[in-house]
Amino acid sequence: MMKLSKTFSASAGIKSRGSSLWLVIVLVRALVVILCVTTAVFFLIRIVPGDPAKMILGEYSTPEALESMHHALGLDLSIGEQFLRFVKILFTQGDTGNSIISGTSTRELIADRAPVTLLLIGLASVFAIIIALMLATLAATNKDKLPDHLIRIFPTITLGMPVFWVGLLLILLFSVRLGWFPVGGVKEGWVGTVHSLALPAITVAFSQIPTLVRSLRAQMLDVLESDFVVTLKAARIPRAIILFKHVMRNAALPTLMLFGVNLSYLIGGTLVVEQVFGIKGIGSLLFSSIAKRDFPVIQGIALYCAISVVIISLLVEIISWWLDPRTKGKS
Repeated sequence: MMKLSKTFSASAGIKSRGSSLWLVIVLVRALVVILCVTTAVFFLIRIVPGDPAKMILGEYSTPEALESMHHALGLDLSIGEQFLRFVKILFTQGDTGNSIISGTSTRELIADRAPVTLLLIGLASVFAIIIALMLATLAATNKDKLPDHLIRIFPTITLGMPVFWVGLLLILLFSVRLGWFPVGGVKEGWVGTVHSLALPAITVAFSQIPTLVRSLRAQMLDVLESDFVVTLKAARIPRAIILFKHVMRNAALPTLMLFGVNLSYLIGGTLVVEQVFGIKGIGSLLFSSIAKRDFPVIQGIALYCAISVVIISLLVEIISWWLDPRTKGKS
């Protein structure tokens, strides 16, 4: 009995050490991704033509004024010196510096715009999940019937549609023609904000629904044809319980992992859709900063977006492993 107890303790210790090692590896990998993205953005933005000093002083500024402005902004330093200065500010202040144009801290600028963007991403995620669940369930439970054929055609048609074009079509239909939603901007108050962001959120979700529907439908069909579902049906378990308690739970894991991967595209689509609908979020701040060559703001937005994507991917990987430990390391 004591030998058996020691065996179980040793086995539990090995599993615990294995899980800890896996978690450390995942965290280190996430940190490396964030550092690589930040470094890449720093160097790539400086390759883009344009002079921030000229943006500030104007087209007809004198060479002396430009030289003085370059010195004030630290643009007269070499690329290596600028990078070291950037890293120092990042680790000492937890920021990418002050905006070249406004002089405001990048962290403050992003924090001021972030709530609207985060709410838009949240609404888009909810819409994408709900609509994908409904369509995939309808298709899987009506295999090779008319609803299944129509839903299977949907991803084929919609995958090639640019998100900004979908947004323009939805504005023409639901805002201009029907008047159900505002054409652009965000109203005051929670109700007004949600109402204003509903159509942009549907637009962003539209780009994610096809892949989620295709994945979830395929997984649900596999589970519906499995032996344990046949046994549950033979035991006369109600169909709704089989579908939502057993089939959905076993089929949702691969789709959850896919959704976690696609969140990076969803965030990118959100930044574009903000421009289409005139929403003053991080997207509009990013595009205006790119136009003005505001390096610190662009780097700050890229850094925070990279951190968000990595954290979301990390959470999805941990949740997936918690639901099914066999997925550890596969995602």
